[in-house]
Amino acid sequence: MPELPEVETVRRGLAPAMEGRRFEAVKLNRPDLRFPMPENFVGRITGAELVRLGRRAKFLTAELSTGETLVMHLGMTGRFTVKGDQLGDFHYQNPAAVKHDHVVFGMSDGISVTYNDPRRFGFMELWPSHIFDTYPRLVDLGPEPLTNHFSAAALDARLRHKNTPVKSALLDQKVVAGLGNIYVCEALFLAGISPRRRAKSIARMRTTRLTAAINQVIANAIDAGGSSISDFANASGDLGYFQHQFNVYDRENQPCNRCSNPIKRIVQSGRSSFFCSRCQG
Repeated sequence: MPELPEVETVRRGLAPAMEGRRFEAVKLNRPDLRFPMPENFVGRITGAELVRLGRRAKFLTAELSTGETLVMHLGMTGRFTVKGDQLGDFHYQNPAAVKHDHVVFGMSDGISVTYNDPRRFGFMELWPSHIFDTYPRLVDLGPEPLTNHFSAAALDARLRHKNTPVKSALLDQKVVAGLGNIYVCEALFLAGISPRRRAKSIARMRTTRLTAAINQVIANAIDAGGSSISDFANASGDLGYFQHQFNVYDRENQPCNRCSNPIKRIVQSGRSSFFCSRCQG
C-alpha cells in the first residue's frame, strides 16, 4: 500500500494538472470502489474548481469551490494518470489503461486525470470543507513527519504507554500518521533500535534519534519519488527509486550495509520486519 512518500509524490504530480482548474466532465465507470461512491458524485463534482490539492498522511484532499473537500485514498493498487497538452513544463505521455479505469476527471484546458485501481481497495469521499476537521478517517491521526507537530517529545509521549513492540507502535496511525512497513523498518535501522524492543522501554535519547531517523527516511523517500516495489507509479507513469536505497527492507540474508551481518526477517502482527541484529539493539 502506498505510504506517505508515495502519496506525496502523487500529489506533486497531480497538482499542476488539477489545481486552479474546473471539473468540466466526470465519468464514473462503476458505482463503487472499496465503498460506494458518494451520492450524486458526478453532479457534485462537475463544474467545481479544484482550489487546492493537499495531503494528510496517506490521503489526498482536494478542496473544491463548492464548499466540499474530495478525499481520495489509493488503497493497494490505485494510481492516477494524466493526459493533456496544457501542462507547461509537465509533459505526461502515459497511455490510458482502459481496464480498471474507474473514474475519469475531465479538467479544463483539455486535461484528463484517470483513476485506475485493479483491486479496488481505494476510495473517494466528499465532506463539507468548513467542518473538515471532523472527517472521521482523519480526526484521530497522530502528528505527521516533517511537520512542527512531530517532535521527540510528542513521539515519546505516544510511545510511553505502549507495551507493544516499537515496530507495531509506529504502524499505529494514531502514533505517527503516514508511516507504513517500509519506512518504519528503515527508520528503526537508522536509529539503531530493534523492531522487537517494547515501545515504552525506549529511552528519551533514543526517541530523539528515532524522530530524526523518521524525518530523514521520509524526506529521502519523497526526494526519490517513493518506492516502487509493487504497483506504484506516479502521475506521469514513472517509478519511484527509493527501493535502491533500502538498508534493510526486503534484504533478508543480504549483508548489512554497516557491519556485513546478514539482515534478518521476522513476522510481527502479520507483517515482515527486516533488521540487523548487530546494529539494532
